[in-house]
Amino acid sequence: MSTQTEDRPGLLWKEVCEDPNLQDLPYKIETNERGQVVMSPTYAWHGKFAFRIAQRLEETLPDGESSVEMAIQTTKGTKVADAVWCTAARWEQIKDASDVPVAPEICVEVRSPTNTDAEMEEKRALYLEAGADEVWICDEEGTITFYDAEGKRETSRRASSFPTEIDL
Repeated sequence: MSTQTEDRPGLLWKEVCEDPNLQDLPYKIETNERGQVVMSPTYAWHGKFAFRIAQRLEETLPDGESSVEMAIQTTKGTKVADAVWCTAARWEQIKDASDVPVAPEICVEVRSPTNTDAEMEEKRALYLEAGADEVWICDEEGTITFYDAEGKRETSRRASSFPTEIDL
């Protein structure tokens, strides 16, 4: 079931998800623009922050859907947002996809010690390009920074009461 071509030698996200060798890995994987699998090590606190943010998003914006670990198609491969929130209409559009063709309105990245500023900036730009209204970055201490297409914001435009810090 190879989808390799001269232009794209790697795997489609669906193939990555269905590969039995890649099941139950103890780390996060994504693909780059060439379809190559990229691994990102995570920590227990990383998943807890993502869960707490998704949970808080659902409480703050009850008319939509929140989730964790959502695969999003971007122009540079499939990226996995740590937490997301989307309207009910967008949820209906993406709920059955293995990697969603349009980003949820809010995409959140929890920064790990191995993430670089350049990587976070690139993911922020890719999520916005893929249809996100806002991208939030949560650092290792739980401080959240909000961004939209205009740049950094003091608060979220969609969830203005969302805290700037999350506790474990």
